[in-house]
Amino acid sequence: MAKAKSKTDPEREERITMEIVVDAYEAHERAMGWYYYYLEDQLQLPFTATCIATRAISPLQVKDEVEVIGMAGEEECEHEMFVTIRWEREGLAVPLAQLKPIRVTDEGTKQAVEDWHYWVTMGNEF
Repeated sequence: MAKAKSKTDPEREERITMEIVVDAYEAHERAMGWYYYYLEDQLQLPFTATCIATRAISPLQVKDEVEVIGMAGEEECEHEMFVTIRWEREGLAVPLAQLKPIRVTDEGTKQAVEDWHYWVTMGNEF
């Protein structure tokens, strides 16, 4: 998901460097920093989100509203963060980069999702 880099946000950079990917030197360590040490802890589930971008790997369309019910399995998040949304009988994993929390969502969840969007927009990967 190549995007143009955004303006650097020093506060966000500090949080990502010192809390999320601290001491993570390999791709797997960075992925697990995001997964276990940050998103799994910060996201208050469930929350409602809207789709802000289409992806070939996801059935969601821009402006679709979904209910995020959890993090996808660890194996799904080795290269990008995925969350599980309520979908028919079972949940469906979709890229977190596609979603933006809406309505009454706690600040920690909003910040965590925005931090992930920032990381991706700045061209970072695992």
